[in-house]
Amino acid sequence: MRPAVRTFVDTNVLVYAHDLRETVRRPIAQACLDQLWADRAGVVSAQVLQEFHNVATRKMTPPMSPRAARQVITLYSAWPVVSPDAALIVAASVLAERHPLSFRDALIVEAARRAGARRLLTEDLQGGRRLGGVLIENPFGVGAAP
Repeated sequence: MRPAVRTFVDTNVLVYAHDLRETVRRPIAQACLDQLWADRAGVVSAQVLQEFHNVATRKMTPPMSPRAARQVITLYSAWPVVSPDAALIVAASVLAERHPLSFRDALIVEAARRAGARRLLTEDLQGGRRLGGVLIENPFGVGAAP
């Protein structure tokens, strides 16, 4: 049996998994996360958890309570969590300069790379692309499977 591939989860996947209005994307996101829990292969960053809190409590309709958002964050903090430091910020800046990426997306890719993730689940970047040794996968794209 092959070991599971360490997989970095972007904010949008966490948000869709907990957004009751997302009737199409929610079950896909939940299936992805369930598999990562089963495989013990999920990883996130402090940036992702902070962005989740902001989106969940301010942009979801209805908004999630801060307490409920904290419970989700506490749950996912059981996974390896990459914390930002100056080296991560500098590496992300270099990546953003070399590739057509926003600085935010470059921080996500660099955090995934730093965590040893070989996959990054996100809808924000082009699926199938490889950056810094990390394969970008859009679980919500055409033909995507959870």
